Amino acid sequence: MAWVESLQRAINYIEEHLLEDIRIEDISKQANMSVYHFQRVFSILTDISVGEYIRRRRLTLAAQELSRTNGKIIDIAYKYGYDTPEAFSKAFRRQHGLTPSEARKHMGKLKSYNRLMIQVSLKGVDPMQYKIVERDSFQVVGIKREFSCVNGENHVNIPKLWNEVNANGTSDLLFQLNNGQIKGVLGVTANYNDEKKVIDYWVATEYDGEAPDGLLTLQIPASKWAVFEVHGPMPHAMTNAWKQIFSEWFPSSGHEHAGTPELEVYPDGDPYHSDYYSEIWIPVN
Repeated sequence: MAWVESLQRAINYIEEHLLEDIRIEDISKQANMSVYHFQRVFSILTDISVGEYIRRRRLTLAAQELSRTNGKIIDIAYKYGYDTPEAFSKAFRRQHGLTPSEARKHMGKLKSYNRLMIQVSLKGVDPMQYKIVERDSFQVVGIKREFSCVNGENHVNIPKLWNEVNANGTSDLLFQLNNGQIKGVLGVTANYNDEKKVIDYWVATEYDGEAPDGLLTLQIPASKWAVFEVHGPMPHAMTNAWKQIFSEWFPSSGHEHAGTPELEVYPDGDPYHSDYYSEIWIPVN
């Protein structure tokens, strides 16, 4: 349960510093995670980015203050991190569907986003099929793109990259090159840069040999892997599997993420079919 407690500690830190200029580096330290890993786990479990959670919570508290007090709107705007009343009003309307002035006059309904509490599911209704695999270092070849992790931009742009490689024939080429133990095309996350807030994302395949023209190589380090079965159409089956891994498996398994590259494995077949099979490979300690 230490994993859950560390994540809750980070959320508590956010709540205790909502009125301050919170740095993601300070938040992730509370959870003993890298910035990238914390942001990723948070978004998987909550379906929103850390920045969006902070914004929603601030605007929830601002709405409550508008309704209960006679404080000036401009002062409340500054209190909750907005430099101008106009910026505050725009963000307020986007969340609540009415202006701060209308909220003060009780002219509509307000949306309240409550403080997050992390809980572990103990139901076990949907068992997870996984195995532990130990492998020496191996090579993958493919294409690499650098994506910003600020405000969840990587979650928006990575699917666009997949659309591109599926359309231009790159994924077909990778299937043809695949001669390693892992069968299929891989999505690989690697090399998070804490200073620049960027991640390298690869669309690749396991390949033994010199990289063909136009492709790059990445050496995956020797690791102990937790390999999870994923059944169902993309992208929902993969998204749901990640959520179950972080909300159920990690808190109860005793394993920790090793911090090296993760793999999503997409074998040949129709990824939108209800019977499609794929895998998630997570390096663990």
